Amino acid sequence: MTTSDTAALGPRVKELRRAAGMSQSDLAAAMGRSESWVSQVERGVQPVERLSVLQALADALNVSVRELRPDAPPAEEAEPEAPARSNDLDGLRVALTGHPALGSLFQQPPAEPTPSLADFRDQVEEAWTLVHASSYAALSDHLAKLLPSIETAVRHAPAGERTELHSLRAKAYQVAAASFTRQDQADAAWIAADRALQAAELAGQPLEVVASLFRMAHAFMRQQHMEQAEQAAKSAVAVMAPRAEAPACPPEELSLLGAMNLVLAVINAREGNRGRTHEHIERARGIAARLGEDRNDFDTEFGPTNVEVHAVSTAVELGDAGLALEVAQDVDTSGLSPERQSRFLLDVARAHAQRRHVGEATAAILEAEALAPEQIQDHHLARGVIRDLIQLSGPRVPEALRDLAERSAVL
Repeated sequence: MTTSDTAALGPRVKELRRAAGMSQSDLAAAMGRSESWVSQVERGVQPVERLSVLQALADALNVSVRELRPDAPPAEEAEPEAPARSNDLDGLRVALTGHPALGSLFQQPPAEPTPSLADFRDQVEEAWTLVHASSYAALSDHLAKLLPSIETAVRHAPAGERTELHSLRAKAYQVAAASFTRQDQADAAWIAADRALQAAELAGQPLEVVASLFRMAHAFMRQQHMEQAEQAAKSAVAVMAPRAEAPACPPEELSLLGAMNLVLAVINAREGNRGRTHEHIERARGIAARLGEDRNDFDTEFGPTNVEVHAVSTAVELGDAGLALEVAQDVDTSGLSPERQSRFLLDVARAHAQRRHVGEATAAILEAEALAPEQIQDHHLARGVIRDLIQLSGPRVPEALRDLAERSAVL
């Protein structure tokens, strides 16, 4: 299917779904797909290239394939199906399912040539680049190939290479955990973070273990399991805080300690504990000042700027929109990843929405979408803001806001 076919299919699917009285979740359930996948098909960003998938879509909508795609060939004339491209994290979820390298336990040799350590390093770095750019379609395809490959490699590699392979495996699973969390798939994020933790310990890398706990805490937060999230973060802080008192404490350790304090700040903000929230923000500020620069140790992007980004976010969580907007005025996020810049603008939009500033909130969230469209169009907080802004607009919803709502499947 060409790009124009994909773009034409989306509105038709949406029209037929609505005519059938189905929600996106209804259609997703009927097809055995995620709601995110349906949303992306309707927005024209998820190609439906296989005739079998097109037929399943038609069956779920109770229409013929020709009603969805008039130029579709009859089944007997259809060409052999090409492999489908995944545009969300479904492929990665499948790759995470079951034992990661079962054949290796039965002494089966690798089916394909094993990449070199240098190749694995590059692939893990590329995975982090994709997640920071919120390019989840490409990331899913990338990790769905990388994870089984590195799991097989570590079980067949010479003893001298296994330590680094375990370390790279931990980092790859951390990427998976971060991406699942940001796409509201916390159950898969928990599994990925747990595998990252085990790999980090096998690598003899205690800081990678802490980084894995950082990902696990975020997964628990997304599941609203705040007690578990707090336990994961506190267990790390209890060990690392005394070590940070040493003047020669490495900056990588300080970054992780600061990042864990930001996790605790977010947890306390969501629980409405204003005093504890500010306490952890101030601790993180002190650590960031000690570092004196924005860093990206263990892909946490910790530093003075990220602390202020979290100060804005936690103020919004606490309902302190005025404080959030005041702090935001002095924050320059241009040095952070598109993902972090976009999330900051989403929090600015949330603050404006709390103050009933429809125009300012709409401008902020549109800017966030321009930086990281997949993140904004699929993020539950973004959808909540869009719904609030539509309600605040009354009968005169700005066209730009209405278009954003359509792209995000809010309308």
